[in-house]
Amino acid sequence: MTQTMLQLEGVVAGYGPTTVLDGLALQVRAGDRLAMVGRNGVGKTTALRAIMGLVPIRAGRITFDGRDLAGLAPHRRADLGIGYVPQTRDIFPSLTVEENLVSGLKRRSRAALDEAYALFPRLAERRRNGGSQLSGGEQQMLSVARALLGQPKLLLLDEPLEGLAPLIRQELLRVFRQMSEQTGIPVVVVEQQVDEVLAYAKRAVILNHGTVVHEDSAAGLRQDQAALDRWLGMAVH
Repeated sequence: MTQTMLQLEGVVAGYGPTTVLDGLALQVRAGDRLAMVGRNGVGKTTALRAIMGLVPIRAGRITFDGRDLAGLAPHRRADLGIGYVPQTRDIFPSLTVEENLVSGLKRRSRAALDEAYALFPRLAERRRNGGSQLSGGEQQMLSVARALLGQPKLLLLDEPLEGLAPLIRQELLRVFRQMSEQTGIPVVVVEQQVDEVLAYAKRAVILNHGTVVHEDSAAGLRQDQAALDRWLGMAVH
């Protein structure tokens, strides 16, 4: 039986008096590629932030690799193996590409850097460039590569395709697929580019009002026009 890496049970969370997640239940298994989609404001980013401990939960339970995460600070969750790439990417603009990557190393290892460059050849070409000199797509590659150097057991990606040109989005998704196949690291990706992320993912969940309202294989959801119309108000191609 495939190991469950992450489980959310009845999670309630929000900001101030506002409840955003309302009984969220979710399971991610080893090797999974899970797309989390839904309209704006339904709780997708908040779900990732709750997993990382950046938003306190009011009820429910989050377990990772068999361990209850209650009370653990974000850096402790990262130490346990949860990698997180936020929408803001959060690279160091004044550092070079290689200095950014070295900052993510769990242990100093030339071999680990070489693996990152093999996965992201564009970064190898720009290893001496400053972070501020990179395009949006290259910054996103750098953020993901740096997260991988922390040797995560799970990777959370928050809208990695946001603001990128279609060709760059396709290149990133190709690299993400290669990364998943090579490392086996399960990935949870929140994304508004629904058609493209469903082509990448294995499974998909739709969120509405802070809870899962639909779950299917990614391929199945792409063909389920009724669900797409109802929950997303869109068609995919």
